[in-house]
Amino acid sequence: MNVDAVILDIDGVLVDVEDSYRRAIVESIEHVYGDTIDKDDIQLFKNAGGFNDDWELTYAAALYVLARREKPRLSIETYAGLITASGGGLEAARTAIADELDPAGREKILNEWDRERLRDVFQQLYLGADLYRELEGGDPDLDTEGFINDEPVLLSPETREALKAWPIGVITGRPADEADIALERVGLDIADEHRFTMDDWEEGKPHPHALLDLADTFDADRLAFVGDTLDDIHTATNAAEADPDREYYGVGVLTGGLTGDKGRRKYREAGADVIIDSVNDLPDLLDSQ
Repeated sequence: MNVDAVILDIDGVLVDVEDSYRRAIVESIEHVYGDTIDKDDIQLFKNAGGFNDDWELTYAAALYVLARREKPRLSIETYAGLITASGGGLEAARTAIADELDPAGREKILNEWDRERLRDVFQQLYLGADLYRELEGGDPDLDTEGFINDEPVLLSPETREALKAWPIGVITGRPADEADIALERVGLDIADEHRFTMDDWEEGKPHPHALLDLADTFDADRLAFVGDTLDDIHTATNAAEADPDREYYGVGVLTGGLTGDKGRRKYREAGADVIIDSVNDLPDLLDSQ
């Protein structure tokens, strides 16, 4: 990979979110509905696609928890498969529920489905009471320390210094304020024009807009996009299809939800150009080509 610029995702690449965002998904649903999914099941939604936004993943998982009350035999694997078949994302989750429940059951769970409350609880659990007041501008009703404090840094100082040999951009599903916190923690100073957060573009991954825009901004002919989900790889392949005059390399890391041989297989099936154990393997890979 002889590249002119390196684009990084944050979650699962620069910081570990197993005990922060993913924990917030599980515990938000538990708090609101008294029942939830297993943390391992979150990857089923990630693999289904269209869930770059963890709030929307929370809403979709909550729909499943509610649907299971009406149809106990509905497995989460079946539900995730139906989402995949309908194109991924929250609307596909709603379609899956419509297909699996009778009209009365569907209406009942949609009336119980409180996305506003789920989001609010999620933010309180993730940010903690003090940061919630600062960023959300409201008074929390939960007394929490904040899972955001439980995000180990994955990017080593040596890798951070080595990557300075290339222009660096960021594409993340985080809100801008939360991206700032993570980037400061890992020691990366990324200019606003060199990053895309949830607040900067409507489509989200795997739409290629952000990656195409950064290619123009850096005037780069060859870019590596490093992510931890299949949507990240699809972002690179979609960019390559939309802009065949440039090279877009999709690099999958095994420090997010995709791990081991199973993770490698899924990355290969999605079209990943390179699969690495962690972002810290990237500089040697780039230097060696």
